[in-house]
Amino acid sequence: MSNLETISLNRCFGGVQGIYSHDSSAIGLPMRFAVYSPPAAEHGKVPVLIYLSGLTCTEENFTIKAGAQRLAAEYGFLVVAPDTSPRDSGIEGEDDDWAFGTGAGFYLDATVEPWSRHYRMESYITGELPGVIEGAFAADMSRVGIFGHSMGGHGALSLALKNPGMFASVSAFAPMNSLMGCEPGVNALTGYLGEDHEAWRRYDVVDLIEGGHRCPLILVDQGTVDEFLPNLLPEKLQATCDAAGQPLTLNIREGYDHSYWFVQSFMAEHFAHHAEALCA
Repeated sequence: MSNLETISLNRCFGGVQGIYSHDSSAIGLPMRFAVYSPPAAEHGKVPVLIYLSGLTCTEENFTIKAGAQRLAAEYGFLVVAPDTSPRDSGIEGEDDDWAFGTGAGFYLDATVEPWSRHYRMESYITGELPGVIEGAFAADMSRVGIFGHSMGGHGALSLALKNPGMFASVSAFAPMNSLMGCEPGVNALTGYLGEDHEAWRRYDVVDLIEGGHRCPLILVDQGTVDEFLPNLLPEKLQATCDAAGQPLTLNIREGYDHSYWFVQSFMAEHFAHHAEALCA
């Protein structure tokens, strides 16, 4: 694409880890994302995994800390890791709160000014980014999985539930399962969407499942000593999936916290989960 800028390229496990920037029409600002192209991409189109990071993260956190490149090379996955929000939008106060604004886009489309001008991460992830990836990389967009961590886990689950057929596989590490059920989620929903609680429901994983939305088998890993556990509500996700018949595998990992040490410990299981759907 004419406006795609390459920030960096590094050889890794026989493939290439790149960081890129482009002018986003959905966001109205430049956006950065990381792509790992496996060795198999030199010979044809390969399945795609989209990873959504958590609060305060950029496209680099997963890329540097998750240890995913070796697995991506083995399975032949193109792994895409976008940034978590617009940057330098000029909106007053966007850098004031670590859980709102910069680094905290929550993978939704804001409807309240001034956030609605640029904070349109849902449209970016589901509408614009796939086209960018398909146009610039050896991506088989008929085989796409999505996963994420924390806020990004919320994003992965909610977007998979809301877009049936778009994602063939879905998983999450310590996801925020009910934005309406925790203080950071309520603060974000209020700030981005105002007091329209019906709009809130469209971004709450538990509420989406209760409302009849379905997606492929969900894999979730959750640590028992996660410092954010009171905000994540995995037991509520389990109960809701059980009642609704939404397939879920919830692994409770004794002694693990919320960090990327936890994420990388179980990354192989998540790649295997996605491979069952994307490599069949």
